[in-house]
Amino acid sequence: MKIKHLLSAAAIVAFAQNSYAQYAQDAVRFSGAQSGSTARIKGVGNAGMAIGGDLSSVSGNPAGLGFFTRSELSITPEYNNLKVNSTYQTNPGTDSRSSGNLNHAAFVIYQQLNRPKGADKSQGWLSFNYGISYSRNNNFYENITYGGSNGTNSINDYYAAQANQYGIDVGTLAGNAYDHNLIDNYGTTANPTYRSNAFPGVDQKAIITRTGGQSALDFAFGANYSNKFYIGLGLSFNTLRYNSFSNFYEDGALSVLEGSPTPVAVNRDYSSNFTQDQITRGNGFTGRLGVIFKPVNELRLAATFTSPTYYTIDDTYAESLGTSISNGSRYEDGPQNYPLTYNMRTPLKVGGGAAVFIKSFGFITGDVEYIDYSSTHISSDANFDATYDNNTIKSLYQSAVNYRIGAEARLTNFFLLRGGYGIQGKARRDNNASDIKTVSGGLGLRFGDYYLDATYSRSTGTQTIFPYEIGTASPGALLDKTYNNGYLTLGYRF
Repeated sequence: MKIKHLLSAAAIVAFAQNSYAQYAQDAVRFSGAQSGSTARIKGVGNAGMAIGGDLSSVSGNPAGLGFFTRSELSITPEYNNLKVNSTYQTNPGTDSRSSGNLNHAAFVIYQQLNRPKGADKSQGWLSFNYGISYSRNNNFYENITYGGSNGTNSINDYYAAQANQYGIDVGTLAGNAYDHNLIDNYGTTANPTYRSNAFPGVDQKAIITRTGGQSALDFAFGANYSNKFYIGLGLSFNTLRYNSFSNFYEDGALSVLEGSPTPVAVNRDYSSNFTQDQITRGNGFTGRLGVIFKPVNELRLAATFTSPTYYTIDDTYAESLGTSISNGSRYEDGPQNYPLTYNMRTPLKVGGGAAVFIKSFGFITGDVEYIDYSSTHISSDANFDATYDNNTIKSLYQSAVNYRIGAEARLTNFFLLRGGYGIQGKARRDNNASDIKTVSGGLGLRFGDYYLDATYSRSTGTQTIFPYEIGTASPGALLDKTYNNGYLTLGYRF
């Protein structure tokens, strides 16, 4: 059996309906990253494309570096809490997970360009600033639990479908299910037809634990021309770390053959546990180009181009199956490991933004960003044919637009108030996922050369996942996710 079938048929955590491919799911998982930023930019809904002069420019729009007139550094830790409410077979469930990380850390070096003596110091190229940052762009930490009574089908139906498609070779999932008496051949030896041995009405429960994230080491520079036009370039070296461990439990009754020399069918209770373990590591790089134009002091217009990220990914998937039957039989098989290295190209992004400044009282800002998830591409090699996965990506995913808007009000010389709202457009063509909507609010304090910013954001969205794939009868778990995040930036100008 080709490795693409082994990995595609046993989707890594939960199936996307009508798709068996792990990599098609990873395409959106690893392509939906949002740049790490300071708490100030988080507070205005991450709408920082046209603002400039913030350390988020190192990992965002590098043209914003041209606004700096002093060197600066900051650090931004984050607190994350994700609550997942589930509905499976009309049965509600809930789980949550909290974690802390470093979301952003950066410094910028201001370098004023030398001008000829007597030259107009407000015209021409005025400064060339460069910066380095660490940014955490995606957070995979989550716990998911769902379960209920399923009177329609069983995961054994999935094992039977695999047996009918690929056979029951030793060491395969279908072969293990056959050895465990979860499925049997109801046809002939010459023309086998495998079906589940389970009776209708099984209790099912899934427990999924995910960890990891995506981060980048960013290098960028930005230049200022006549305090009107700002341009910047950036290069990011990306790191990907994703772990997923899941258990799918099923309890019910089945028919097994017992006795000798003429076996007879006997009804027995059974419990099974299907375990899947995915460990993914990757490294890649991304380029960025940005510009900001300031036709008047009150208005800033921005545009950015972010290249695809070119990843080399090492992926290890392992699966195990354990079964206990009330006649005293116990079976354990696995883990069976399937390692693979492949290359992935995520979609490019283009964006535009505008910011309106109201003298020294604050500003209103907004961004729009376009991304086509269906353009994600996985490269084939001698060990892996990605044609199926690339076709699945094109059929399941679509282009999306992300919208962000925010505002900052300077209430006093040292106190600022912020608010923002954003919509991350859904990547899937079907209704198995929703837009992600984020509301944020924050405040800022200024103490001479030092500053402190704090932000709270709340994001919500829904997703449907499938513990196993048997066509239109696949049971789905509706997940209602709520992210509560806190960010704190400490900064110093020098």
